[in-house]
Amino acid sequence: METAPLWLEIAEAPDTGAGYWVRTDDGLRLRIGVWVPPARAKGTILVFPGRTEYIEKYGRTVTRLRDAGFASLVVDWRGQGASDRMTGERQVGHVGHFSDYQRDVAAVVEAATALDLPKPWYLMGHSLGACIALRALSEGLRVSACAFTAPMWGINLPPQKRAVAWPTAWLASAIGKGDAFAPGTGGQCYVLANAFDGNRLTRDPEMYAYFIRQAEALGDLQIGGPSLGWLLQALGETRRLTALPCPDIPCVTYCGTADVVVDIPTIQQRMAHWSDGTLHMIEGARHDMLCETTPVRDQVISGICNHFGGGSSPQH
Repeated sequence: METAPLWLEIAEAPDTGAGYWVRTDDGLRLRIGVWVPPARAKGTILVFPGRTEYIEKYGRTVTRLRDAGFASLVVDWRGQGASDRMTGERQVGHVGHFSDYQRDVAAVVEAATALDLPKPWYLMGHSLGACIALRALSEGLRVSACAFTAPMWGINLPPQKRAVAWPTAWLASAIGKGDAFAPGTGGQCYVLANAFDGNRLTRDPEMYAYFIRQAEALGDLQIGGPSLGWLLQALGETRRLTALPCPDIPCVTYCGTADVVVDIPTIQQRMAHWSDGTLHMIEGARHDMLCETTPVRDQVISGICNHFGGGSSPQH
């Protein structure tokens, strides 16, 4: 695999990280970042980021994972980060079909195999990453356990906005305008467009400043709002996911009670039917559980590492 850049200092990530370019079966170039601890690893955590995110945003998280003894692989999904963008407008978050993300998953698995990353493998997905992960698990992705933070198994839209979003997004896609920004969104990334006060991601001002430093230093990795096509695909995929049975692997999920991005009742319903699953609702926490206040970060990351490291179940 060809090496790819990683901005480790800006990420505040271990300097042992390595970046690689990988190819999907439809010819797109994706970037992955890999960290392997110097001592014998407990396994490898495949990290599936959320919409707008990129590898460097997980710098502090992969440091915690390494310190806990895990290798990690983080991916830039198609259309964001340093991976190939889907339209001429770099700032719009767009995808042709949500099933295309499964091509990215396949490329990640192929890369992890080629790099001989330590087993067992585990899966950690945040927001959009958890949506992609649930589909991947249902289609046979082999991991020993999974963990999710603020999973986008439903989108928090008021009924009246949802009623308008469906036909608007469908019509735009039908007439070839699916790559246009969804109404009310634009090209500027969230943290540069919104002050800390009232933000929907975190209650920790230092973590928000960390986001801003990265956004200013790594401007080419940023995206703004979603396209109408992405919105249409996301609404359809989250509806389809409700019909899927829960995978037969251990799962732990964390969600904040103050999350206004994802649909909390959908998460609660899913986890209530996950036979080997546990849901932790964290009072007052916002959407970005891995970048919340220190006590929340400690609870979530420690809980995920214990969930992965405490079991000896074979890989499915």
